[in-house]
Amino acid sequence: MNDTTRLTIEDLYARVVAILTKAGLNAVQAGALGSVIVAGERDGAKSHGIYRIEGVMRTVKAGKVVPDAVPEFGVDDGTAILRVDARGGFANPAFELGLPHLAERARKLGLAALVINDCTHFAALWPEVEAIAGHGLAGLAMCPSYASVAPTGGTRPLLGTNPLAFAWPRTDGTPYVFDFATSVAARGEIELKRRAGEPLPEGWAIDPQGQPTTDPEAALAGAMLSFGGHKGSAIGTMIELLAGIMIGDLTSPESLEQLGTTTLAPAHGELILAFSPEAFAKGRPRDPFARAEVLFEAILGQGARLPSQRRFAARERSRSEGIVLSAAETALLDRLLERGLDAVS
Repeated sequence: MNDTTRLTIEDLYARVVAILTKAGLNAVQAGALGSVIVAGERDGAKSHGIYRIEGVMRTVKAGKVVPDAVPEFGVDDGTAILRVDARGGFANPAFELGLPHLAERARKLGLAALVINDCTHFAALWPEVEAIAGHGLAGLAMCPSYASVAPTGGTRPLLGTNPLAFAWPRTDGTPYVFDFATSVAARGEIELKRRAGEPLPEGWAIDPQGQPTTDPEAALAGAMLSFGGHKGSAIGTMIELLAGIMIGDLTSPESLEQLGTTTLAPAHGELILAFSPEAFAKGRPRDPFARAEVLFEAILGQGARLPSQRRFAARERSRSEGIVLSAAETALLDRLLERGLDAVS
């Protein structure tokens, strides 16, 4: 008996959008979220794929996000800072609205910043920085989360997982991209371990008493740890400052206080930066893109790999062979489409 289903990228997108639409999202919200959910499955990033749909639906059902929000572009004063008001909806459609303005301003000024306010964060940041790289620009994105990470030396949640993503455009191939939480692992990875009944690696988390744990349940009730000890903790704090306090939006503790739980998608803001390599290198004798390729080839020449290479390889397989879902994943999609918000608690 075949216990897997193979879908084209387009077919999976249509199914995900249908589920989100039944859950009450308008076309703007459902389309943008559908794109990033399917991108996760397409690229083999299961922790950011269809597993996330239930979190969207729970957040909608709890009334913690505006499912029919239409983001609005803010007053443009001609500076390098652009703003989009997500109007209580998800961040993804707000980014889609702001992207062309961000790219145009970065090409004009050399660099530009897009501030997204009053949004609910969803999914990874690599789709956003990849989109910036698609305009021939370097991109950097960051956002807080909700308090779930203890600062180094601490015993209780204070920082968020606070992801940081970067992309550099390449003329003859996929961009150089990294995207990582400043915690040891994304919270979704711990949840997947819990569902699978698997222990966590040492050093990922502490329990509610502040003691090291490998139990996913205890970790989710306690706190995650920063990657690299004090270094990751400092970067996580920087993100609270830049993408929370500086843009006039929520920090991770404030987001958790407003949300009241870690089971729903967090509300806060997001900061996205775009840079024109040509503008920064203007007047210098060498092409920044050609020099970057020398660096990348040197990395590969040592037998190392570039970040996201495995994800890009999975993307190519999905494009040619389709996306494979397990029987349980197919059943999940069927149940969510049939029952809508009644499918989640």
